Amino acid sequence: MAGARGDMRFLLLVAVVAASATVCAAQLRRNHYAGVCPNVETIVRGAVAKKFQQTFITVGALVHLYFHDCFVQGCDASVLIASTANNTAEKDNSANLSLAGDGFDAVIKAKAALDAVPRCRNQVSCADILTMATRDAIALAGGPAYAVELGRLDGLSSTAASVPGKLAPPSSSLDKLTALFASNGLSQTDMIALSGGHTVGLAHCSTFASRLRPTVDPTLSPKFAAQLQSWCPPNVDARTAVPMDTVTPRAFDNQYFKNLQTGMGLLSSDQLFYTDPRSRPTVDAWAKSEAAFDQAFVTAITKMGRIGVKTDASQGNIRRNCAAFN
Repeated sequence: MAGARGDMRFLLLVAVVAASATVCAAQLRRNHYAGVCPNVETIVRGAVAKKFQQTFITVGALVHLYFHDCFVQGCDASVLIASTANNTAEKDNSANLSLAGDGFDAVIKAKAALDAVPRCRNQVSCADILTMATRDAIALAGGPAYAVELGRLDGLSSTAASVPGKLAPPSSSLDKLTALFASNGLSQTDMIALSGGHTVGLAHCSTFASRLRPTVDPTLSPKFAAQLQSWCPPNVDARTAVPMDTVTPRAFDNQYFKNLQTGMGLLSSDQLFYTDPRSRPTVDAWAKSEAAFDQAFVTAITKMGRIGVKTDASQGNIRRNCAAFN
């Protein structure tokens, strides 16, 4: 009976979160800036394209940054805030120290490009800039092009203390991951689709070191394990990182799922999608069809972009500097 009550409470929580996301989604719209900055998407896309030409790391960095922003306090650009003498911000929590600087820089560059246009200056939220920049980076890497909902305000709070429990470590079980995503209104299918974003980006050796030593994780391909051991020897520099998709690291495609089929998932939380029979059919389907993956990914990232958004002036504003509160 106690277990049943617990299940009911969890289902009620998921229902409340989903209902909240629906209300927020209704307040977001694709043409939000039409009256104040009609070329907003073209301007952001141009800035991201310039950053992309400088370094391909921009793609994975933005995808990673967007995920970490939305899962902690909602998609409100709180992860962009810099720490001060009086506040340790979200970005300086240990779980966020792996976020690549190129993602932050892409948002800063896009913000500067918008502010260079008089009618657009301080009219577009940093939360929306991050949303658009992530979409544009994915398309530049060959991924799906999709419309984004806009109208988010920037959050008024960012603390390192708000992060624990919001981002699952790579060692998480399927059940723990599924529960975390469900608490944000996302299904297991959404979760696997979003994890497909690991087709781009890098991971530090420390995030998968336990799969290599003292014994090799049996779900790893022996050949892949040997390759990783050579890239990440004992006492390797903590800054050393390797591509999360070592086959097509510069393309946003469905190779991630093909890698899982051959024991080449970099993180244990990636590989478990194939080793667990509950999620394996989804992996197999998307390894077979890139179009199916693209469609699922667009659905999932659109839903993620609705998590905890602020649309009321009492909840947020449009920052003049994405790294500091007004």
